Amino acid sequence: MFPLIDENKHVAQLLLNSGTCPRCIFRFCGVDLHAPYKLPSQELLSDMQKYLKTEKDELVLEVPNPPSKKIRLQELENGIDNLSQNGEDRLCVTDDGSIASRNSNLSVCNVCLGILQEFCEKEFIKKVCQKVEASGFEFTNLVLSVSFPPQLSVREHAAWLLVKQEMGKQSLLLGRNDIVQLKEAYKWITHPLFSEELGVPVDGKSLFEVSVVFAHPETVEDCHFLNKVCPDCFKPAKNKQSVFTRMAVMKALNKIKEEDFLKQFPCLPNSPKTVCTVLEIECAHGAVFVAGRYNKYSRNLPQTPWIIDGERKLESSVEELISDHLLTVFKAESFNFSSSGREDVDVRTLGNELCDYHPFQRQVGLPASSDGEDLRKINESSDKIQVRDLQLVTREAIGHMKEGEEGKTKTYSALIWTNSAILKEDIEFLNNMKDLKIDQKTPLRVLHRRPLAVRTRVIHTMETHYLDEHHFRLHLKTQAGTYIKEFVHGDFGRTKPNIGSLMNITADILELDVESVDVDWPPALDD
Repeated sequence: MFPLIDENKHVAQLLLNSGTCPRCIFRFCGVDLHAPYKLPSQELLSDMQKYLKTEKDELVLEVPNPPSKKIRLQELENGIDNLSQNGEDRLCVTDDGSIASRNSNLSVCNVCLGILQEFCEKEFIKKVCQKVEASGFEFTNLVLSVSFPPQLSVREHAAWLLVKQEMGKQSLLLGRNDIVQLKEAYKWITHPLFSEELGVPVDGKSLFEVSVVFAHPETVEDCHFLNKVCPDCFKPAKNKQSVFTRMAVMKALNKIKEEDFLKQFPCLPNSPKTVCTVLEIECAHGAVFVAGRYNKYSRNLPQTPWIIDGERKLESSVEELISDHLLTVFKAESFNFSSSGREDVDVRTLGNELCDYHPFQRQVGLPASSDGEDLRKINESSDKIQVRDLQLVTREAIGHMKEGEEGKTKTYSALIWTNSAILKEDIEFLNNMKDLKIDQKTPLRVLHRRPLAVRTRVIHTMETHYLDEHHFRLHLKTQAGTYIKEFVHGDFGRTKPNIGSLMNITADILELDVESVDVDWPPALDD
């Protein structure tokens, strides 16, 4: 059953005669069923012509300099009474009295400029898919992004004004939202074809994007009159080659009065000689998030590259040892590395330190079968670090690492030196202290990169192990964000209380290890 209703017949005839393709006619008649749009262009045109075929004497049209044969097409006279200056030479009358366009049956649509014609056919879809397959990306779904020339909006506006006028003569209202948008119709047609050709679903939430950019040089001047009528809508931008962007054109179309538009632009415009051209077909992958845990066994390895005034202080870092291999696996263009906490260069992490790595523009995925191999390569590349529980996670899951940063706890082991000789009994009182609150003014060693403030932190538990008269080991469970070194030596009184003040001696820290970060994420994986 043909999707148009009797109320649309007159408008459909008018649009078809002016050079509008059947799919655009459906759009302006408010057809929101997907199936009719998916029919081949030639079949649609044939069906449209059959549907609109009318007895010779049902309509009357007054055409400038008509042929001698009398033509009774009065109904269409009203349809073009506002279009005389631009529409005179687009309609002609055939020998049998029917209305036809001067354009051929498959002329370029005067509204979509061919977008809903040959660019919806399987041949074009196959060409795009060949580009996708040659890109080297690995994907399980995709999102299709299309960019149309801004002058399409001008032509659509002209068509809408015409159709609105004709529908008004039948006491029918037609708002802009009643028209099916070009992108919607295009996706209805092409999404199933892309899925069939590539064997994956088209999903608006996919991280893999295929973008197609169209242009139409022949009609590029269609927008120029808007700059004269609404100059404030077109502002030069540094990153834009032209002021006639789609957003600027739409802003002007929403602002211009209908009568001013009709004085400047034909309703409907002529069909162009050429269809749109494809400027580019690009494939891109959004950020991929990889999470895991690492151990650092070196006291001479920073977490991130240590570069001061352009000079590298140490040859490598945790970030580089991990990322070098993942960059290769993912063929990523760039990456960000973040962790739950930041240990000093001389601090080892022996427990379950968290790390998050997210490369961008992924080309090759991380198949389940290769996870262990990639992990092994990282771990065999250096004896300074080890990585475990490496896994792909979602963007939303990354929030687990940052949630309650000051609420989570961390466990440390510190080797402490005292200037005065001590006995085992001198340190045992520390074992009984629970949830000790301390005030820490920003340490002098980080004052150059952190604002001056006093931060209250909690030492939840302490456990001492006596070694000799000048050394003991202290195991602490603290609130995350506690400066452990300063808690031991006091930082010239900037941390109160501290181990030195509690014991009434001078104390300093010789070694510090992070034993655990108490966050149950990412989930542990089987060996």
